[in-house]
Amino acid sequence: MAFITRRLAFYAIAAWVAITVNFAIPRVMPGNAVDTLLAKYPTLDANSLKALEAEFGTHTHGSLISQYFTYLGDLAHGNLGTSVNLYPAKVTTVIAQTLPWTVILVGTATVISFVLGTLLGILAAWRRGGSLDRALPAFTFLQATPYFFLALVAIQIFAVSWGLFPFGQGYSLGLAPGWDWSFISSAIYHSILPALTIVVTSMAGWMLQMRNVMITTIAEDYVLVAQAKGLPPRRVMFTYAARNAILPNLAGFALSIGFVVAGALVMEIVFSYPGIGLTLYNAVTSDDFPLLQGIFLVISLSVLLACLLADIVYFFADPRTRARAAY
Repeated sequence: MAFITRRLAFYAIAAWVAITVNFAIPRVMPGNAVDTLLAKYPTLDANSLKALEAEFGTHTHGSLISQYFTYLGDLAHGNLGTSVNLYPAKVTTVIAQTLPWTVILVGTATVISFVLGTLLGILAAWRRGGSLDRALPAFTFLQATPYFFLALVAIQIFAVSWGLFPFGQGYSLGLAPGWDWSFISSAIYHSILPALTIVVTSMAGWMLQMRNVMITTIAEDYVLVAQAKGLPPRRVMFTYAARNAILPNLAGFALSIGFVVAGALVMEIVFSYPGIGLTLYNAVTSDDFPLLQGIFLVISLSVLLACLLADIVYFFADPRTRARAAY
């Protein structure tokens, strides 16, 4: 467990660095949240200006160290500030409303693409030269296609021409978000086309990586010995070859789960999907510094957590990692 303890300490320091950088960036950038509000409401009086400076933390009173500890205290209480574009909504409220849309859609699509890509990669390597292996360039072509272009093609074919799916949005207009079946079914219906786009464009990467590692693993001595013993081909394929070949894919999958929080930015813009990616885009275009700061912090911490999980998965899944950690 010393290995896990060392990794925990490393990622704790990395998280502190990310938090510190997140504190410093808005203070070295030109402009601030109050300037953005003044551009929208130029008639604000002096008292309102001081109140806004205190609320957004842009007042110059106090040293940077005192501001830094105030910032850490706000983080400890879950206070990420107030959104400028959606004033007076809190940043945590905005993130809490949009993040579940991204996590459910992009997370589900990522899991589906990982499972399908990994299984197809195993089969393509085991039956090297077969029809599935020869079809790999077609899958790779879809992955190399610009994401926004494929999304627009999907909208044109499935939404405009055939009318099978809606053009965008997360649910039908007129519905109030809730746990009733009408809203849930509408949300699922609106998410099919974006999810399909994500799966099609990302599945080939998992498939290609799994196939290449699988081909190398098949040539290992322990796999050849298992085949020589007359074990069933399915058992050799999954228990001996795929079990070891999947380790790099597992590490990549853990990292991709961390980036799920960042959202599929282009997809959410094209489909007007109400996730964190579209919120990030709107924050950039409206100079919403507090919301940008909050989203970047959530993304950074999510990626660090995913890297930690990848290290833990590797530690328990790969005996070689445990052996190296013992020295």
